[in-house]
Amino acid sequence: MAGLSSPEDVLITELKEIHSAEKQLSRVLPRLSKKITSDSLKEMLDQRLEQGESLIGNIEEALEELEAPKAKIKNIAAEGLIEDTTNHLDEIEDERLIDPVLLASVQKIEHYCIASWGTAAALGRLLGNDKVVETMEQVLEEGKQFDEEMTKLAEEEINPAILSGEEEEEDGDEGGEEEEQSSRSRSGRGKSSRNGRR
Repeated sequence: MAGLSSPEDVLITELKEIHSAEKQLSRVLPRLSKKITSDSLKEMLDQRLEQGESLIGNIEEALEELEAPKAKIKNIAAEGLIEDTTNHLDEIEDERLIDPVLLASVQKIEHYCIASWGTAAALGRLLGNDKVVETMEQVLEEGKQFDEEMTKLAEEEINPAILSGEEEEEDGDEGGEEEEQSSRSRSGRGKSSRNGRR
């Protein structure tokens, strides 16, 4: 990466890192969506994918207006968050945990993106770049709303589903034990009855 020698260079670097993060997300979100069982969560990831595609186009336009060098920058932070997500998924043994783990991981990535968008918006205002400011403020608003909706989905649907699944398993185990005890009891009465008739 070339050295940073002006505020414009810092802004260009921020935009390129955001562009890289969205490109990485555009590749991984469809794969993650295939693992999800919640229709609501799938819809939210599809919505986030569309938002990212629009953002990529807007950033490319802004970089062109800034006459930014064509050299690309790989966002290592986003790469690490995505890798962390896939590692957690590989460790899951109980399928009921996939949706909550994925939701939490995507929300962590979204928090990072929100911070990056806010930084770029502030730099855009400093440099009087209306295109950058408009793009970043719009995506910030969408990102914060997406984050709130993810939190609501986690609290009302995804996370409670883990506990309800455990309760069903416990009820099933208790039912099986009661049936086994009842069976043994009936068997014992039968033996006693037969012994008494001798």
